[in-house]
Amino acid sequence: MNRNKLLQFLQDNKRQYTPIEQRIVAKGSQAALYLYDPIVGDRLTAEWWGGICPQDFVPALRSLDADEITIYTNCPGGDVFAAEAMCQALREHKANITMQIEGYAASAATAIACACDEVVATQASKYMIHQTWTVAMGNADDFDQVAELLRKCDGTMYDAYEQRTGQKRDQIEAWCKAETWFTAAEAVSAGFVDRVLGVDAKASGKALRGWNLSAYANAPKDPWQGPQDNEQTAEPKTEQPPENTTQYITEDHRARQQQRLRLMTRI
Repeated sequence: MNRNKLLQFLQDNKRQYTPIEQRIVAKGSQAALYLYDPIVGDRLTAEWWGGICPQDFVPALRSLDADEITIYTNCPGGDVFAAEAMCQALREHKANITMQIEGYAASAATAIACACDEVVATQASKYMIHQTWTVAMGNADDFDQVAELLRKCDGTMYDAYEQRTGQKRDQIEAWCKAETWFTAAEAVSAGFVDRVLGVDAKASGKALRGWNLSAYANAPKDPWQGPQDNEQTAEPKTEQPPENTTQYITEDHRARQQQRLRLMTRI
């Protein structure tokens, strides 16, 4: 891959920032929260790339006085530490919290899923787990420290997946190392999702937005997305104009002009 995966992921999916107030709908004892953007570390990053950050998410969630909260999700992933801050706010909330996946729950979005009381998914949804990414710069010792931190982040996610699914550690690690994309039914079988919604279940309608997932190694084709950068698309052939072979000045004239310029530079 030519570009850093994280930067490619954000650049490919850059879109307009949506304030947290527009993501929440509360009525009586029920509330809905829409997780339809990458998870990023702070508001400045969210405003630049378009995303959701714990700086906005956590206070907004804690202000909800609801008994039932549904998190409608079509999220391609994001910052693992930001996701953990959001997860803790979910764990601490009194409400029964359900994640409804109606698109993608990929990468860091699966951490959010593990912090919910129930996870459901539409039949065409996808659930992806993989090893942690990062951006790094420095010497060999610096990179050793970064690699150690990444392994610790992986270990934390493996713990959450084990607790959620009951699967053996070796199986969780194998899935993550392979960057595994589960269908909704496969995610149920693996224990990540509790049930698949029926075909007559009503989706929120806001999830129909595509993601460019080319930063991932094994991403499925997004049905709402056009051709990827690495796909060959036929371009219409256009008739090229005939090459202009007219010589406006002779080589002898060009040589004399260059000689005059050299003499002028010496004056």
